Amino acid sequence: MPDTDTVTPLAGRPVRRMGFGAMQLPGPGVFGPPKDRATALAILRRVVDAGVNHIDTAQFYGPDVANELIREALYPYPADLVLVSKVGARRDDTGQWLGAQRPEELRAGVEANLASLGLDQVPVVNLRRHPGGEVSFDEQLGAMVALRDEGLIGGIGLSTVSLDEYRQGTGATDIACVQNAYSVADRSDQDVFDACAADGVPYVPYFPLGSAFLPDKPVLSHPAVLSTAERLEATPAQVALAWLLRQGPNVLLIPGTSSLGHLEENLRAADLVLDEQALEVLG
Repeated sequence: MPDTDTVTPLAGRPVRRMGFGAMQLPGPGVFGPPKDRATALAILRRVVDAGVNHIDTAQFYGPDVANELIREALYPYPADLVLVSKVGARRDDTGQWLGAQRPEELRAGVEANLASLGLDQVPVVNLRRHPGGEVSFDEQLGAMVALRDEGLIGGIGLSTVSLDEYRQGTGATDIACVQNAYSVADRSDQDVFDACAADGVPYVPYFPLGSAFLPDKPVLSHPAVLSTAERLEATPAQVALAWLLRQGPNVLLIPGTSSLGHLEENLRAADLVLDEQALEVLG
C-alpha cells in the first residue's frame, strides 16, 4: 500500500502528493473576480504555509483571475513551488468555454500564462485536448515541444486525452503528467490511469470530488463514501481524496476550494488511513 505522504517527481522537481487547484478561486462559473478577494489570497498563502508545493492553474480561469491572485499572493515564488498551467481553451465575453487548439493559439496561451504569472518559464503546461477538435494531435505536440525547446515551458503535460493519445504522446516526447477526470465515482479513465501507473507518469485526477459538469457521477453523496466517512469519523471529501492517494504513488491531487475551512479539511485527507474494510467497500 503506497505511502500517501511521499514526494513524487513532477517534470524532475519533487512535489508533495497533496496539491491545490486554483479553478475555484475566480467568481461563479470560473469567470470574473472572486466574491472575496482577501479570502482567495489567504487561501493561497495558507496552501504554501501548509507545505503544498504544487498549484494547478490556467490563464483562462477568470480569465487571468486565478493567475493574478497567485502572483499577488505568492510572488516572488518559493523556490520549491511548481506551478502547472494548461492551454487549449479560452473564454468569450460571456464566460463561455471555447477551444483554442491551433498551434498559434497554444503559443499565445503559454505567453499569456507567462505574463499573468510573472514567469520566464512555466514549470509544466498541460495540453488540454478539445474533444472533436479538428487540429491533429501530432501538430499540437510539435507546438508544445517547440515551446519547451525554447525554454518557455519546463515540461509537457496532457489533459483530457484518450489512451491512444497518451501512447502517441509518450512515444513522441517526455510527458510530465496526465490530467484526466477520475474519482471514486468515475473510473471511466481507468485504462489511461493504469497506463500512467505502469509507466510511472504522474496522474493528476481532475474533479476528484465531483463536479457540476458531471452531475450523473456524484462523489460526495456516493453511498460507499458516505458510509465510510461516518464509520471513520471523517468527511466524505477526505475519504474520496484519501482513496485516490491510495491508488498509487504516481497520483497527485489538486483539490480546489474558495473556503479556508474546506482547504484545511482537504489537507487533512493526506493523514486519513483507509482500513481494509474501507478499501473493500470503496472498491
